[in-house]
Amino acid sequence: MNGADKQHHAILQRIARKAMVARGLLPDFSPAALAELARIEAPATPADGLIRDLRGLLWASIDNDDSRDLDQLTVAESLPEDKVKVLVAVADVDAVVRSGSAIDEHARRNTTSVYTAAAIFPMIPEKLSTDVTSLGAHEDRLALVVEMVIGGDGSLADSDVYRAWVRNQAKLAYNSVAAWLDGNGPVPESLAAVAGLAENLRLQDEAAQRMKNLRQVHGALSFETLEAKAVFAGDEVCEMAVETSNRAKDIIADFMIAANGVTARYLSAKALPSLRRVVRTPKRWDRIVELAEQHGFELPDEPDSKSLEAFLLAAKAADPLRFPDLSLAVIKLLGSGQYVAEFPGQTAAPGHFGLAVADYTHSTAPNRRYPDIVTQRLLKAALAGQPVPYDRGALESLATHCTKQEDAAKKVERQVGKSAAAMLLESRIGERFDAIVTGAADKGTWVRLLHVAVEGKLAQGWQGCDVGQRVRVELIRTDVEQGFIDFKKVELGPNC
Repeated sequence: MNGADKQHHAILQRIARKAMVARGLLPDFSPAALAELARIEAPATPADGLIRDLRGLLWASIDNDDSRDLDQLTVAESLPEDKVKVLVAVADVDAVVRSGSAIDEHARRNTTSVYTAAAIFPMIPEKLSTDVTSLGAHEDRLALVVEMVIGGDGSLADSDVYRAWVRNQAKLAYNSVAAWLDGNGPVPESLAAVAGLAENLRLQDEAAQRMKNLRQVHGALSFETLEAKAVFAGDEVCEMAVETSNRAKDIIADFMIAANGVTARYLSAKALPSLRRVVRTPKRWDRIVELAEQHGFELPDEPDSKSLEAFLLAAKAADPLRFPDLSLAVIKLLGSGQYVAEFPGQTAAPGHFGLAVADYTHSTAPNRRYPDIVTQRLLKAALAGQPVPYDRGALESLATHCTKQEDAAKKVERQVGKSAAAMLLESRIGERFDAIVTGAADKGTWVRLLHVAVEGKLAQGWQGCDVGQRVRVELIRTDVEQGFIDFKKVELGPNC
């Protein structure tokens, strides 16, 4: 691409659409889906009276500043004996997106929304995901509610699942809420405008920290990764900004992990099948052991999440600035998650190694993830005492398909992100950078730069490199169209 050509948005949009098609994903909705959409004029209303009215509670959403597809609301209530009741409301997308409809067929085909640097390809039309099925501020919406009673030690004392009317009292953003909770910023305006909401959020924060601490005792892994997002100045990519976790994100993450566990166990207790989300025991545990040894920590020969968590905490305390690099290496070695179908009476599906939980499903993001819509349909059948909406073959096929399409979507997102990064770096051929090896396999060796949030292929000098090593590399080629960024190794870094 010519350096004078700065139509970055348009170029990335074209690359994204091409990548979607190449990976078997639909970039556009069919005429039939659009015709259905035109007939949807308002949010769903219940077909029966078995709906609780919880619109008077202090519900609030916490999401990214620009998010409009709001999937969850949360609220908490203090109980005797140092217990806290936490409610998570999840948008009832199934009430609008009916099984077998043209919109449902599109959602089933892609299985997820795809978020690229210059374009979003929503799983369901934005008229739904950002309005009709979104839990928008000051709107009455149907939801499935997961109720959890959390003990003083963070344990789950009781739980329930039911349908309800809810109303979002305040649309909040992660960064401003986190700054306020940490004492580094003022109370957000939308938070201050609702009487009692600030106190409620502090109660939620307390409950979330209890839950997280207990999961860590059981071996949940504490990662800290750096996610890069292309930032535009006008129409030109000007930097790759790094997004990190924060206290407000942790509240939502901890509540969603718990709600997904409750949902999985609820379906099991009702003798219904479920789509489980699993991360199996890591195959490259030997390399994780080697990384720990390099940091002066000894791990057992067999995979053990509690020991790994102890290593991660020690490594973060010793070198917090470089901990995200170690986190990334360990995440790569753990492997990706997948969906499996679990049925009553059979051997339980593997748990989630990284979260240290045995029962886990995806249920809290139905505006952007198809397995969550499937879970809603199973929950509604359980609540109403109706037949299971999916037979064994259909659910097993969905599990395989959702895993495959999720992988395809991530590849599209990565490819477009790399195209954006290639735009940023195309004028810097010949420059040298410190990097960490993030992948090493037959298909290639990959590195991420330490001071520019960019990942690329180690095309020359990759022999002997493995995940977690530090290297010095030189940029030798960029290809915006393909999303290629190639480096050659010029020397080992100081920590190899």
